[in-house]
Amino acid sequence: LTGPVSGRPKSATFRTTDVVGLDTMVKVASNTYAACTTDEARDIFKIPDYVQQMMDRKWLGDKTGQGFFKKEKDAAGNRTILSLNLQTMEYQPQTKPQFATIGAARQVDDLKERLKVLHAGKDKAGDFYRAITYRVNQYVSNRIPEIADELYRIDDAMRAGFGWELGPFEAWDALGVQATVAAMEAAGHAPAAWVKTMLNNGCESFYTIEDGIRKYYDITAGKYLPVPGGEAFIILDNYHSAKPVFQNAGATLHDIGDGILNLEFHTKMNVIGAEILQAVNSSIEIAEKDFRGLVIGNDAANFSAGANIAMMLMLAVEQEFDELDMAIRMFQQSVARVRFSSIPVAVAPHGLTLGGGCEMTMHADVAVAAAETYIGLVEVGAGLLPAGGGTKELALRASDKYFKGDIELPTLQEMSLNIAMAKVATSAREAFELGLLREGIDKEVINGSRLIATAKAAVLQLAEEGYTQPKERKDIKVLGRTALGSFYTGIASMRMAGYISEYDELVAKKVAYVISGGDLSSPTEVSEQYLLDLEREGFLSLLGERKTLERMQHILKTGKPLRN
Repeated sequence: LTGPVSGRPKSATFRTTDVVGLDTMVKVASNTYAACTTDEARDIFKIPDYVQQMMDRKWLGDKTGQGFFKKEKDAAGNRTILSLNLQTMEYQPQTKPQFATIGAARQVDDLKERLKVLHAGKDKAGDFYRAITYRVNQYVSNRIPEIADELYRIDDAMRAGFGWELGPFEAWDALGVQATVAAMEAAGHAPAAWVKTMLNNGCESFYTIEDGIRKYYDITAGKYLPVPGGEAFIILDNYHSAKPVFQNAGATLHDIGDGILNLEFHTKMNVIGAEILQAVNSSIEIAEKDFRGLVIGNDAANFSAGANIAMMLMLAVEQEFDELDMAIRMFQQSVARVRFSSIPVAVAPHGLTLGGGCEMTMHADVAVAAAETYIGLVEVGAGLLPAGGGTKELALRASDKYFKGDIELPTLQEMSLNIAMAKVATSAREAFELGLLREGIDKEVINGSRLIATAKAAVLQLAEEGYTQPKERKDIKVLGRTALGSFYTGIASMRMAGYISEYDELVAKKVAYVISGGDLSSPTEVSEQYLLDLEREGFLSLLGERKTLERMQHILKTGKPLRN
């Protein structure tokens, strides 16, 4: 209830304390209690008896090996995490109480809607959420103007400093200020007087959007004022009240000004299915007619977790290989549309950018990546190979690195290992090193809040410089048997040494075959379409393998790869 389900960090309350250290928490709480003599919530900082007992026993968290949680090994030698029973002060196996409210909330992707589910809960979880939320709302309203003249500063601090997805005033807006104030008063947690004044002035929320500009309620002015610095950011939420240029079940296209469109995904984990591919094609068609360029990006936690493998698994089980072939062709044609459109296209990856999300990024005129981007071609974990242009693109990028007189095999091998080992870059900087982003072309953005604005600026720059529509490459040098022999030998050696399974070997050889350009007798120049055809052929053949279907099913069920 104090973790991701309510928009807070995964470590929530007690795990965070173990990481920080109980002694640190006690010192901070004690100093706050001593200093804040007139604060109405001062008693919260009194040290509870159970915390003092933990201090006396040196159960300080990770630094002493135990705190609210303790890691041990069970009789079978498996690692287990015990939790502290605050009544008995003994460690016991963790139990996870089942609350209908939490179960219902977890089914809702949109955080603002999820908070409404928590707030409406009729069980103990709902009671807890309301009690905590009402106290927080009361407290933050009382701190204006004591610690900040403007309410947005408190929201900024809680998001940037404590990892909240929504600041307290933003979360309050999501629940509805008017209705929540009445409930708070009934519960004995009335907000500060200025909140009532705001409502009486006809301002029904702490924030509002006017003409795409985000504004906050200023208690001194008694009206909405623009949030300073907003001109340097593009927050897509600010466009949601406007009529979209295009929309379907998977994505929405907004006009973000200066002749630039933005395509925003909104499927679960932004998984790429038929709706998103249709939206990509429609967006480019619209942009080519009436606009200067397109950004593909969103403000969600992750850019995209990849293609819709659930749909592919269903078709593969039913042996609908003609439909699978059509689906793969559609994906390939869609990313090719990104590459070969007559207007510049930027893709703005951040967070998880895996599989198909990575492939879409690789086909942009310019990728503008957040520093915290986890990007990679991870299809082998599902018993597949990248078939949305990812394998082709790495072969192309390897070819561009070949220089006369150089030994070419190590460069291609490096690219092949990215796929065969399902390497995921843990940052944009590492993505450049792996060849998933291009030095001198793609960009890294440290402040993720500036991602869409930076991508828009990159598209405008390309348009103003006189954008030239790219043509299909037909000069990609592939090494054929020259590479295959070496790759197959290396893969077999890893299998014999026990590093990979027999099925890993089969998948790795498929990857090697495609990225080498197939069974060609000597190095040859080929087209992008030639490599895309090899990708599709290899992908379909793997979908016909029982062990691939087992891997796909296991990932969908557990979220983890199966090494069968």
